[in-house]
This record gives sequence, C-alpha cells and structure tokens, in this order.
Amino acid sequence: MEEKRVTFLCGKLTLEGMLATPDNVAGAGVVCHPHPQYGGSMHNNVVEAACDAMWGLNYATLRFNFRGVGRSEGVFADGVGEVEDAVDAVKFLVSQHRNGKIPTLLAGYSFGATVALRAGLAIADVETIIAIAPAIAMVDLSFIVAADKRIILISGDSDPYCPATQLRALHKKLKGPSELKILKGVDHFFGGAEDDVTKAIHDVLAA
Repeated sequence: MEEKRVTFLCGKLTLEGMLATPDNVAGAGVVCHPHPQYGGSMHNNVVEAACDAMWGLNYATLRFNFRGVGRSEGVFADGVGEVEDAVDAVKFLVSQHRNGKIPTLLAGYSFGATVALRAGLAIADVETIIAIAPAIAMVDLSFIVAADKRIILISGDSDPYCPATQLRALHKKLKGPSELKILKGVDHFFGGAEDDVTKAIHDVLAA
C-alpha cells in the first residue's frame, strides 16, 4: 500500500506520520508504536504488521511518531502526552474522510497498546481498540474492565511482559464485546511472527 508522509498538530506540537488511503475506503485505523525510550517508532515491525492487516480490508491507516520521536516535536511525556498525541492522530485521520462516518479503530503495540486503550476509550469516533502485547505485568489495565467498546487483545504465549495467563484473566473480566488471540510460540517482540499478527487482526476485523 502506498503511504505518504503527513504532519498534524497536537496542541503546539507538530507530529509526523505516514498516511495510506486505499480506493473504496471501508474503515480507518490509527496505530501507536512501542516505547519511545526503547527505540520504538512508527517503523516498528508490529506496527507495520497491523497496518498490513487493515490494508487487506481497505482501511485507511495512519501510523505516526509520538512526540520526541523522529521528526515529531516535543519530548517524552510519561504516557500522558502520548495519549494526547493519539487522540489528535485519530482526529486527523477522521478529518480526511468527510463523506460519511466509517468504522474507526485505534491500535497499539506494547507501550502503544496502553496508550491506545486510554485514548480509545476517550474518543467517541473510536469503535474498536486493538491492544497488541500490552505490558500487563507492569501496567494496571483494570480501567478497561467496564468499557463498552469493542476491545481486541493479542499477545504471544511466551511474552514475559504480557503473560498469557494474566491477559486471559483480564479478558474474562471485560464487560463489553471483546476478542482474545494468543499466538503460539511468540514472545513480546514478534520476530518472525509478523504474518501471524497480520492474520490475527485481519480475521477478527473481517468476522
């Protein structure tokens, strides 16, 4: 899928992203990258795998760099400012499609998964949130239990930061519509398992 470089505003900061707009757009999705302080950026392998899944369903996509990453202005903001980044990324993507409402989702991987969950629950336009390997061993995700939005949880069965047992337990507590995908033989970094991520997302969204 052809992408073009774009910029958009978050407050006074200019953030950079990559926008893809297929013919006959069927939906729209923003993807948040992993932790900025550990090398995370919009060029991450899992971010690209998520985009691949959405392109297969004719979704427009926006992957972007959080503040302080790449050419995005600002500095790391402990996950708080990054939620603001994600909110404005969704606003920007939605603004590109003014010919009627289309299904809109917010996805994220690792640190980006927590950001996507927090931002997605606060945005009226977002109908579905995809959290890939949220670091549930390190972050309290109980705030999503009462959510009424569709939440898709994806992780590997060999991920120490997102243990499958903990993710299954969280999934069972969710009050709203949800799906859980545990990928066999996969750790937190999904090296060599990018196609599995793409297929898991594609299959859930296509169902």
